[in-house]
Amino acid sequence: MATHKKSLGSGRYLYAVVASNGKHDFGSLGIDDQQVYTISNGPISAVVSNVTNKKIRPQRRNLAAHQQVLKCLIEETTPLPMVFGIIADGDRAVKETLAHHHSLFLEQIKRVSNKVEMGLRVSWDVDNIFDYFINTHPELRQARDEYFTGPREPSQEDKLELGRLFENLLQEDRENYTNDVEQIIGPYCHEIKHGKCRNEKDVMNLACLVDRDAESRFEKGVLKAANKFDNNFIFDYNGPWAPHNFVDIDLEI
Repeated sequence: MATHKKSLGSGRYLYAVVASNGKHDFGSLGIDDQQVYTISNGPISAVVSNVTNKKIRPQRRNLAAHQQVLKCLIEETTPLPMVFGIIADGDRAVKETLAHHHSLFLEQIKRVSNKVEMGLRVSWDVDNIFDYFINTHPELRQARDEYFTGPREPSQEDKLELGRLFENLLQEDRENYTNDVEQIIGPYCHEIKHGKCRNEKDVMNLACLVDRDAESRFEKGVLKAANKFDNNFIFDYNGPWAPHNFVDIDLEI
């Protein structure tokens, strides 16, 4: 989500856009303990708080306040979460933004209405991922033995070739395991998006759009999928969250 920010004097920090529901005050949850409230334009509202700075730094307390507001919102509605740091000049600028993106906001609200985002991360629970693959993939073990045993020192190309084989097998296993898991949890999700694996031991990092009243069924699906794997894998699911990965808005203020 790309953003363009400007602020003159007292501004309005944007946390989310929601369907207007009559609630206008969410308490002093905002950045710098500011009151969080809504500015409406017809059927949609922006959830905001007042700020005096032209730019909000991504400090821990500010990030925590941003997330706390979204957490409060997700308890009663499905917000369209804004990225951290969007500031409008004032009420008028917020209403103009709501008007300019009116159709898009309504389309996105309809897409995620009564849904939440659940996360699922699966990783290998092994001490050394390369050694694990040596023990579970005969072709990698054979290549390792060919290059690294005997009187000849392995060349740089030998080492690179072994590394390429490992990376190919790693990616192949990730794809196969992800397909297996998606076949099981797919019926419990409206959409599934793939996030990046953060390190070699990550198998998959999934964002799942789930009906608000289907969280328990989703959890059962995750447990069903986990039962297909042995103790070398860890399943970690989390949520509910605002649907960050399922909102696509290029917002200009």
